[in-house]
Amino acid sequence: MVHIRVLLFAHLREAVGQNHLAFSLPQGSSVRDLKQVLQNRYPELGSRLDNIIVAVNQVFADDGDLLEDGAEVALFPPVSGGALSPTIVAVTDEAFDLNVLVAQIVQPNTGAVCVFTGIVRGETQRGNPHQTVALEYEAYIPMAEAKMRQIADEIRQRWPNVEGIAMIQRVGRLQPGSPTVAIACAAAHRDMGVFEAARYGIDRLKEIVPVWKKEIGPLGETWVEGHYHPERGE
Repeated sequence: MVHIRVLLFAHLREAVGQNHLAFSLPQGSSVRDLKQVLQNRYPELGSRLDNIIVAVNQVFADDGDLLEDGAEVALFPPVSGGALSPTIVAVTDEAFDLNVLVAQIVQPNTGAVCVFTGIVRGETQRGNPHQTVALEYEAYIPMAEAKMRQIADEIRQRWPNVEGIAMIQRVGRLQPGSPTVAIACAAAHRDMGVFEAARYGIDRLKEIVPVWKKEIGPLGETWVEGHYHPERGE
């Protein structure tokens, strides 16, 4: 087990009624696991954990970062005067709700959200026509989520008016008709780059996010490999 101390600030502290908590978690637990434990133990937190910042031993951390014994974990909202546009990234083996995803990036000034969703295709007509029984997705999750955050940064550099960004990638065995990936980009108006940003997001994800898929068909199964080789530092 790893024993950690959790510090809560602002509305998180008010919701729980305490400013610090102690937890014992299984070895190998991540920041994401801690969030889930908090959500289960303190349902009054509601959706407050969706847009928070986490620091482990005073260093900003991602959901995939592992927790070590004796760690001090601080949870707090974006600091006053530095409101951050919401960025939601996740690799998950659970089905996602597009309405919930969009709601997480909508802000008071949002007037347009463009969503791209990939779907498991049961029949392929283009190229080599064939049928697909299922797809199995695998990911190097910590790196995948870090690269998804990188893509969100790249989007904002190219389209500064794009605010909220969400990227979700499924892993595991998925049947035809199941969503595999979703990228949503929000802005005040539809002409502020949301269409282009969502297209860039999925194209870039296919280049640098370490996710692989095995295609399972009536005649067997095969890993589908791409052709893009990222450059060092990309």
